[in-house]
Amino acid sequence: MKREVGKVTRVEISEPAPGRVTVKGELTFATARDARQLGVLVLEGSGANAFVVDCAGVSRADSAGLAVLLDWLAWGRKKSRKVTLAKLPASLVAIARISEVDELLSEAG
Repeated sequence: MKREVGKVTRVEISEPAPGRVTVKGELTFATARDARQLGVLVLEGSGANAFVVDCAGVSRADSAGLAVLLDWLAWGRKKSRKVTLAKLPASLVAIARISEVDELLSEAG
């Protein structure tokens, strides 16, 4: 699924293979609402019971993007489906560490 947010920022979330979710573009304040909704749609629409969310394509991220990822992890726990985060950008890892939620990210995978 693709959705452009505004004219400059954009985020794309898709499931190119069962259980493999890719995130491309920006996970920022500007895209967080749409990214959260698109991510949940992709996860809910999948028949997989476990997911690897590949964040290698994230070009920019902030604390709102981190909140989106934490929300997807919470979704997985609520639905009894394993969600693992992979290839997190260093900026997201740093924000998680400063916010003292980095353990949540490592518990996911």
